[in-house]
Amino acid sequence: MEKPNTTARAIKFKPDGKLKIMHVTDTHIEDENIDYSLVLIREGCKKEKPDIAIITGDNVFNYDDDKKTKLYITRLMNVFGDLNIPVAVTFGNHDSEVGKMSRRELMAFYNTFDYSVTKENGEEIVENGTFNVPVLSDNGTKTAFNLWVFDSGDYDDEGHYGCVSKEAVDWYREKSDEITKENGGKIYSLAFQHIIVPEVYDVLKKTRKTLYAFRHMYNTEDYYMFNPEQINFGTLNETPCCGFPNFGQFDAMVEKGDVLAVFSGHDHTNAFGVKHKGIDIVNSLSTRYNGDRFSSMYGYRIIEVDEKNTSVYTCRVVHWYDMFTTEDIKSFKAVGDIKAVKTAKLVTNKGRRQKLMTKIGRDFTKLITGRKVTYND
Repeated sequence: MEKPNTTARAIKFKPDGKLKIMHVTDTHIEDENIDYSLVLIREGCKKEKPDIAIITGDNVFNYDDDKKTKLYITRLMNVFGDLNIPVAVTFGNHDSEVGKMSRRELMAFYNTFDYSVTKENGEEIVENGTFNVPVLSDNGTKTAFNLWVFDSGDYDDEGHYGCVSKEAVDWYREKSDEITKENGGKIYSLAFQHIIVPEVYDVLKKTRKTLYAFRHMYNTEDYYMFNPEQINFGTLNETPCCGFPNFGQFDAMVEKGDVLAVFSGHDHTNAFGVKHKGIDIVNSLSTRYNGDRFSSMYGYRIIEVDEKNTSVYTCRVVHWYDMFTTEDIKSFKAVGDIKAVKTAKLVTNKGRRQKLMTKIGRDFTKLITGRKVTYND
C-alpha cells in the first residue's frame, strides 16, 4: 500500500479511534491581554488535551518591531509546544494589516516551531495560510480524515472584507480530487478559516429590525436572525462579517461533498452553527480575555470525530466564565501559580455578572418576540 500523505508531523486518530480538535481564533495577542489570554489557553489545553489546535487568524498584533512580534508569537506557540500539542495556523484580516512582517514572513516564523503542522505551500497557491492536514488512521496506514485550512484574505481593493481566493478554490478542487483518487473514495473533512462564508445569509432569515436581528454586512437595510425552520445551534450575537467578493468556495465544497462543516472566527461574540446544503457553517468565539466583564464570555470550541464514522462530528463551546471550579483555584494556589489564580478569579467573578446579563437579555427577547435566540451549543 502506498504510504499516505502527511504533514511534517503526522496527525492520527488515537488508539480509541477519537480525534479532538481545539479551535482557537482571534487571540489578538498584544500588551494588554497576553498574560490573561495565555493562562486561559494553557489551562484549556490542559483540560481538553486536544490532538491538534487550529488557530484561524488575527493571532498576534504585528508590531513595527518584528522582534516583539516574534516574541509574542513564541509565547503563544509555546503554550501548545509545552504540552506537545501540534498546531496549524492561518491568518485573519489583521495579521498583516499593519506592522513590519508580511504574511510570508509570519508563516516562515510560525514554521520554525517543530510542533507546527502548517505547510509552506511554495508555488502551489498564492496564500501561505492555505493547506490541508491529513489525519491518519490510528495505526497510521491510511488517510482516514482530512482538515482543510484556508487563508480567507484581508480586504479587497475597496476596503471590504476579503474571502478565500480563486486560486485557493481551484487548489481545493484539485486537491480534493487527488485525495479521493489516492484513497479510492471520498475522505470526509472539516474546513477552518478566519472570515465566514457569505452563504451564511442564505440560511439565516431576513426580517425587520428587531431584538437579536442583525444588519446585513453590506445590504444595510436588511436584517437577519435565526430561521427556526432550519437546523441551528449556539448563539448569534452580532452581524456575520463575511467577505464581499465570492469566488465560489462554498459551492466548490458542496460540489465535492467532502466537507462536513466550515469553521470561522472573525466575529468575536458569535458561537453558532447553521446547516446549508449539507454543510454546517459555524462561527467560534474569540479566544482571548481582556480582563473585563464582557470578554469573560469568550472561549474556544472543541470538535470531535470518531474514526468508526467520519461522516459526522460533534462540537461544543467552552466559555471562559465556565472554565474554573473552586478546586481549580485551590490547585493553582497550592503550586504558587499567582497568574492563574488571578485570571481564574477574574473570569469567574466578572463572568457571573456577564452570564446574568446575557440570560436577562435572551429571556426578555423570548418574552417580547416569542422566539428563541439561543439554541443548544
